[in-house]
Amino acid sequence: MKKYLSLVITALILLPCIAISQEKQAASSESGTAAQTEEKSDDPSAAKAESQQNTLEILKSIVRSKTTLKQRMDEKKQAMAKAGSETEKQYLTQEIAELDKQIADAVTDFEMTATGVEIGLFVSKKKERFDWKDELLSLAEPGIMELKRLTVKARHKSKLNDELASYHELLPEAIKARTRIESLISQTKDRELVSALKNILPEYKGLESQIKNKVDLVQLKLDEIERQEASVIDSTQDSVKKFFRTRGLYLFLAILACIGVVLFIKFLYHTLIRLVPGYKMEYRPFHIRALELVYRGMTVILTVLAVIAVFYFVEDWVLLSLAIIFIMGVVWTAKYTLPMYMDKSKLMLNIGAVREGERMMYQGVPWRVKHINFYTLLENPDLGITLRIPITELIGKTSREIAPHEPWFPCRKNDWVILSDGTRGGVTHLSHETVELVLRGGAKKTYQTADFLAMTPLNLSVNFRLKVPFGIGYGHQQDATAKIPELLSAFIQKKVEEEGYAEDLLSLKVEFAEAGASSLDLVVIADFKGSQAPVYNRLKRSIQRWCVDAASQYNWDIPFPQITVHQEA
Repeated sequence: MKKYLSLVITALILLPCIAISQEKQAASSESGTAAQTEEKSDDPSAAKAESQQNTLEILKSIVRSKTTLKQRMDEKKQAMAKAGSETEKQYLTQEIAELDKQIADAVTDFEMTATGVEIGLFVSKKKERFDWKDELLSLAEPGIMELKRLTVKARHKSKLNDELASYHELLPEAIKARTRIESLISQTKDRELVSALKNILPEYKGLESQIKNKVDLVQLKLDEIERQEASVIDSTQDSVKKFFRTRGLYLFLAILACIGVVLFIKFLYHTLIRLVPGYKMEYRPFHIRALELVYRGMTVILTVLAVIAVFYFVEDWVLLSLAIIFIMGVVWTAKYTLPMYMDKSKLMLNIGAVREGERMMYQGVPWRVKHINFYTLLENPDLGITLRIPITELIGKTSREIAPHEPWFPCRKNDWVILSDGTRGGVTHLSHETVELVLRGGAKKTYQTADFLAMTPLNLSVNFRLKVPFGIGYGHQQDATAKIPELLSAFIQKKVEEEGYAEDLLSLKVEFAEAGASSLDLVVIADFKGSQAPVYNRLKRSIQRWCVDAASQYNWDIPFPQITVHQEA
């Protein structure tokens, strides 16, 4: 039983720290709102008189509770003097300490209820040593205190609701303990047991009385808070009006100061930059880049100083403190991002790994770095695209000098290409993302640019060569290396002129290739201009046709594969 009593007393002391669920907080808030509405409908003088009467009753209850606690402490001290074991003395010492703390709390509650203010406000504070870190943080103190002030009522009311809900939970347990002891006393006839039960009964009666006093005290504080609260609409309107009269106006002035500083610095920069030689060059020299970097840095610094100056001159220390907090946060963040800012500065000064006028790879495609700034311009002459990317995309990449006549892409729009998968088509769309080909007949095929490049496209629109093999029989062995190639070349040249390909034919040769298994193989080598790329396969078929026509005209045998069977004798 003593162990149970100790747990109850400990719970009573720790009640202000107990967290209550959100549902109970909402219920308490609703009840508080209803009480506030009722209070507002009453007469103010009557409400004040009723509040004072309630205060007097609570003060009387606290005095009685304090007297009971002192009596219980005297009893515990007498019991400790008679205690025969160290364990019992230790237990009684703990109970006396708990009772002493409860008496101190009762004294504090009495003074707070009687005065209506926090007693801790009048307690002198110990002078602290000077610490530059604390002094620096003290600059941010007005802003933090303002934030706390804006929520102090809500936080205090929420805390009181939590305490009230906790006391309401604990009160039935105390009543249950007291009634159970009384029930046991009434049911037993054993004098010793009755005496022992009567000894602990005052403990739980006092506990019940103290919890009730706490409930009344907390409820009084909540009623007082709700009585002092204005209506939500009126308080909101007053807050909005006050904001626009004071801090809203100051914020507006700070914004105007920022805009004015930015415009002035920009005007000054554009005026001065025209006097510096080299600012019109395509790739800006180092001193122009350095001047631009200084301009951007000064814009940020002067803008921040303008905001601080506005808040200082209007003497709004809260906004000034909040601005300092924001600046401290930015500086603290910059501490960890300083390497990235250094890399950006090097890039903007054109002394980094990527430089203007050089070639770099981005998304698998080569680009010429046209302009480096917060947003960098990349261009690809063959694709006909200019890409704008943030400067952070350049961090970790490198560029190099551009070699003369270096291609920027394997093909251009309207070129004809052959891919490694055998696809042949004209290019109708090019970008760093996709490539679209139109095949003969009008069908279209689209590739991802990376996949397109992986298929090593052969561009036919520059110039191209056809190698067409042709075989004749071994009966023409004597003429196969000289006479027949000359005849075949002259015959094909004539056919090319007759069918209108002569202007686009760059060269034509017929050479002996090899002695095959069943034929003497020749090869027709014809170079054409890229304008004939759309009829690439047609030209190949035409050369085969002209070879057959020549064989018919000159009576050349065209062999076919033969199988020779050797039979043993």
